[in-house]
Amino acid sequence: MSVTDKDSPARSRSEISLSKGWVQGVALVLIFGFMVMGVLAYRTYTDSMPLPEQVVSESGEEIFTQEDITRGQNIFLARGLQQYGSVMGHGAYLGPDYTAEYLRLSSEHIAEQLTSQGVQEPSVATSQMQRTNRYDEATGTLVFTDEQISAFEAIQEHYAEFFGDPTTANGLIPEAITAPEDIHDLTAFYAWTAWASAAERPGLGYSYTNNWPAEPRVDNHPTADILVWSAISLVALLVGLGLLFAVYGRWSSKLGWKGNDTTSLRFLQPGTVGITKAQKSTAWFFLVVALLFLIQSVVGASVEHYRVEIQGFFGVDLAQIFPFNLARTWHVQLSLLWTAASFLAAAIFLAPIISGREPKGQHYLSYGLLGALALVVVGMFGGTAISIYGPQWAEGSLFFTQQWEYLDLPRMFQILLTIGLALWFLIIVRAIRSRLRTESKFNMPWLFMYAALAIPAFYAVGLLATNESHLTVAEFWRFWVVHLWVEDFLELFTTVMVAYIFVMLGVVRRRIAIQIILLDVILYSAGGVIGTMHHLYFSGTPVEHMALGAVFSALEVIPLTFLTVEAWTFLQLGARQESRTTAPFPHRWAVMFLVAVGFWNFLGAGVFGFLVNLPIVSYYQIGTALTANHAHGSMMGVYGMLAVGLALFALRYIITPEKWPDRLAKLSFWSLNIGLAWMVFATLLPLGVLQLWASVSEGYVEARSLAYLTQTENLVLEWMRLPGDVLFIVGGILPFVYITWLGVRHAIRATVTQMEPETLFVYETPEAREDRTGLRTPVSGSTAAGRSENAPSTRYASDRRRDEAAGEDPLP
Repeated sequence: MSVTDKDSPARSRSEISLSKGWVQGVALVLIFGFMVMGVLAYRTYTDSMPLPEQVVSESGEEIFTQEDITRGQNIFLARGLQQYGSVMGHGAYLGPDYTAEYLRLSSEHIAEQLTSQGVQEPSVATSQMQRTNRYDEATGTLVFTDEQISAFEAIQEHYAEFFGDPTTANGLIPEAITAPEDIHDLTAFYAWTAWASAAERPGLGYSYTNNWPAEPRVDNHPTADILVWSAISLVALLVGLGLLFAVYGRWSSKLGWKGNDTTSLRFLQPGTVGITKAQKSTAWFFLVVALLFLIQSVVGASVEHYRVEIQGFFGVDLAQIFPFNLARTWHVQLSLLWTAASFLAAAIFLAPIISGREPKGQHYLSYGLLGALALVVVGMFGGTAISIYGPQWAEGSLFFTQQWEYLDLPRMFQILLTIGLALWFLIIVRAIRSRLRTESKFNMPWLFMYAALAIPAFYAVGLLATNESHLTVAEFWRFWVVHLWVEDFLELFTTVMVAYIFVMLGVVRRRIAIQIILLDVILYSAGGVIGTMHHLYFSGTPVEHMALGAVFSALEVIPLTFLTVEAWTFLQLGARQESRTTAPFPHRWAVMFLVAVGFWNFLGAGVFGFLVNLPIVSYYQIGTALTANHAHGSMMGVYGMLAVGLALFALRYIITPEKWPDRLAKLSFWSLNIGLAWMVFATLLPLGVLQLWASVSEGYVEARSLAYLTQTENLVLEWMRLPGDVLFIVGGILPFVYITWLGVRHAIRATVTQMEPETLFVYETPEAREDRTGLRTPVSGSTAAGRSENAPSTRYASDRRRDEAAGEDPLP
């Protein structure tokens, strides 16, 4: 039967390739996880730290209102201050944490006033004053004492001086914020978060933020819940690891990456196979990806340099035109955009191989999506820059108002990106819909579609976090993007793509691939969904968020351990097939990048992530270099390496064979990995450990101060990062940029619109085809890349049913 017989009336759905118990396990884990998240969402809205309607003096005089607090929050976000310092621990690391700073300044001011009044033991009186909750839930009114009001007025003057500094001494543009009403409202926002961090929850002995930050002046110390749930999460991890190794030891022959033992596969070499127009269009995607990667890394180097020379970038006062908060905004946003763009392009490349055909005009849609990506990138650059510089005409604009960290895109471009992701999903469905009609809804094509659907769906959740949202509510929803979208569903999507690639290459059987995907969903989602709450320990949520977040985030280490155990098997998949044939395995460096993903997944996401996720550790380290260490090790180590690996995989078929620079791919691989390891182990990890030590021994405010960051020993550690950064950019990124340019400049012609479904350029002997499909194919019917009229159109059981319906014997 020819692959062109797509409208055969005998077509029927194939059966699922695994036991339904796997599907039931996935359903159970996801239903349980999101049911708990629903309960936690309800609790977030109903029992988070209260936002008062007004703050008044003891005589009833209004000090500031809810509108002032909300406007101050909007100023904090729009002027990029969350990309400079932080609030409640979340944000950037050069500036202070404004919650902790306000709490410290107000407590010291109150203590001075009480001392001048002759109060005995003013430190005790200060603590009692700050911890007393004077919020009236019935009226929505919060009462400040005269001393707290005096502190508020004094701190306004402090921030007027700080943000109105005519120099760039703090890494911000000169006179960043000068309007008195802006300073008042910004201070009101900080005052509200500081009040919630000290005032005790009604009927409980700890504050709305679980006594964070550590501040002895208000008797903020780790609570019993912090200590107990830290211990329980450790026990949960040990029990989980024990169960993992017990299960793996019992069923190791049936779990994980198991290669196809067939000896008669031979990989067709690049240049001997055809590509479609949409596949060729992805070369432009990968070139854009590489350029954005280069810009992101150079901008990141400037971000790092601010930590050693705030007013001088090798003699240039960079903050005059490119302040720290703008540089970090671009650095963070580009890290998301270039990696996601690579995943989108890889999916477009794989889609026609899955379906066996490319719909007419698919390449036009692909180029249109590339244009939409360019529009979002330009909008991000321009919109965030205008927002941070703060011209009055741009205030409140959907195009020029920056948002929460990681969701920094101005609102309109965030909406456009969401729409673009949805359109990408429709492009993918359009390409594979002919396959979806014939397969069980839990076979590979459908799993590919489900994983693709999760990309726009969970990014769209970030739209619930607006600049006017209650801070705790906004934190809840934005971490659905930061954690669930990035760490769970992008992980799932990439697992599906990698598994599909190896099935198409004939390296693993489809049953093993589906099992790997479903096991990935179960293991990652079991801890990853509810584990999202480890970001909200101290964001004003009820204590159950910390309890559940601590335990389930600890369980996230388990699947990463499993991947590490399986890493060697994964590494050997291509090598085993290569050793059986004279035709070399064409994807050595792409696979090496995928192996690196496994290494960094365990180290960056697993070890470094678990290090900062324990409540007792997070209590002291949140917002320090240990957080940055985890972020770089996981984001670049996992998603960055994966994005480069997927690009190399596709470009290997797009670039003409004589132009393929294998040595540059090798150089890029080793330079990126060594450079990242240098960055982590020479600077971020030791600096984070020292900063954690300072936070515990000296105080959190001290550990987050510029005075601490610019100490000599810290500056030495920062400078030690320079050789690794140079190697990363020059030896790693520039060769990758050149390879992607070759994909545009020296691409083969797009000559095909149809191919054998799900067989990725593999030449098969009859014996191999029988192993793959269950069909005995005559020798005369075997051909390269499945371009035979006698070749089965798919590897699934539905082929046999179609042949039987046509009156043919599937096993002659």
